[in-house]
Amino acid sequence: MGEKRQERRYGTAFVVLAVLLMILFICNICIGSVPVSVLEVKSYFLGGNVPEVTAGIIGKIRLPRALAAMLLGGALALSGYLLQSFFRNPIAGPFVLGISSGAKLAVAVLMILSLRRAMQLSSLMMITAAFVGAILSMVFVLAMSKRVNKMSALIVSGVMIGYICSAITDFIVTFAEDSQIVNLHNWSRGSFSGINMGNVQVMAVVVFSSFLLVFFLAKPISAYEISEVTAKSLGVNVPFLKISLVILSSILSACVVAFAGPVSFVGVATPHLVKRLLGSSKPILMIPACFLGGAVFCLLSDLIARMVFSPTELSISTVTAVFGAPVVLIVMAKRRKDV
Repeated sequence: MGEKRQERRYGTAFVVLAVLLMILFICNICIGSVPVSVLEVKSYFLGGNVPEVTAGIIGKIRLPRALAAMLLGGALALSGYLLQSFFRNPIAGPFVLGISSGAKLAVAVLMILSLRRAMQLSSLMMITAAFVGAILSMVFVLAMSKRVNKMSALIVSGVMIGYICSAITDFIVTFAEDSQIVNLHNWSRGSFSGINMGNVQVMAVVVFSSFLLVFFLAKPISAYEISEVTAKSLGVNVPFLKISLVILSSILSACVVAFAGPVSFVGVATPHLVKRLLGSSKPILMIPACFLGGAVFCLLSDLIARMVFSPTELSISTVTAVFGAPVVLIVMAKRRKDV
């Protein structure tokens, strides 16, 4: 009976996440400064007659933005879950450890250099730059992890590298005033605006490819979360697994930063909320649930960011911090000892 009850809970959790995702996706397309009815949205997707202005609002502005929030939110949550599994620490995440800030610095430098030289930036170039920045930050964090015994010291190191990278980025942006780079200011604060369907196609390929690779690692991750000794005894190539976790988490966070800038606390808070919902920490369940949970989290946050003080739009990180930071504080308060 206990197993059946738990299986029902798993099914219910995934249904709840899927329903919330569908509702918020429709709300993000319908709600805005120009209201769009559900019937118009339905007609648009079915190829019916929709006013040209409405079709433009849906197809060029709201649909790409909603899809980006789903994909990048899921990527952030999954990246956070991988880092928490790697470090065996519940408050590890791409933003907390400074990985997002390193990626942000690399992309900002690339954007400014390309604008000064009249170069056309491709999505691949931005993702590559973000990945390089993320990897360099991760290397620093890993180097510190070998020198400090307490996880709290590692987290502080990550926060410091995040502050340093953010300060350098802000400095660069401040002295790069130009009418051509007005969007750089919005991007540097975190935003899903300005994304087109071409960007969505690129991020979909990167995110879903990474998701599949992570899903295939579910069993090795499950063994690794118990202990390295257990993983080795079960035939897991632990060094390869560690490298895979680092690279995949960096790719996912780099993709987010390349298109939306730094988005805070989603990668830390979502895995904990999803774990509570599932009542389980099994990787084979957590991986898809984290992706769905991150998508729901970012869709809700983006809707709030657009509408609370409309027509003024809040930074997406401002909203995610309001919801995510309390979760981190609760997790820290419940920890009995430093890992």
